[in-house]
Amino acid sequence: MWILIICLAYLFGLSEMVLAVTKRSKKKTVKIKKDSGSTITLYVIFTISMTAGFFLANFWKQSSINYFITSFGLLIYMVGLIIRWTAIIQLKKGFTVDVAINQNHQLKIDGLYRVIRHPSYLGLFLIFSGLSISMNSILSFLVITLPVFFAISYRIFVEERLMLMEFGEEYITYMKSTKKLMPGIY
Repeated sequence: MWILIICLAYLFGLSEMVLAVTKRSKKKTVKIKKDSGSTITLYVIFTISMTAGFFLANFWKQSSINYFITSFGLLIYMVGLIIRWTAIIQLKKGFTVDVAINQNHQLKIDGLYRVIRHPSYLGLFLIFSGLSISMNSILSFLVITLPVFFAISYRIFVEERLMLMEFGEEYITYMKSTKKLMPGIY
């Protein structure tokens, strides 16, 4: 089962590398870019926390409860992938891996964005949470989910500051009707 977890982690890493190459903001179409180091922060935190999580994982214990925990974690991982890619597809050209506003950028408030403001980050958090749960170690869970949560929270802070600059009152109204990351909670 641990080989599947490693393969899924690599699959996710590859998908993020494809995004990093194909979905960077383009100089000719960018109106405003204010990343504030959040992209590099995310990539560094993701790499360090996943590496630490794998070192602390409990892959060798094979009992029915461990298989259940691993399966549950992988289910959360898959839900996270679906949410992340649905959010990216719904944003179309508005999605960039760095924090930027394109020339004809429109505020997205339908689809998944009707429920929460940052569904791609929710998907990202669920991906990392699912992988960490599947490692069957509370230490793996903590060294992955806590730094990832804080890195995503920083990224949301940077992004929302830019959205407020660009969309002003329209974004404030949108903020009042939605949560940042988790429906009904945060």
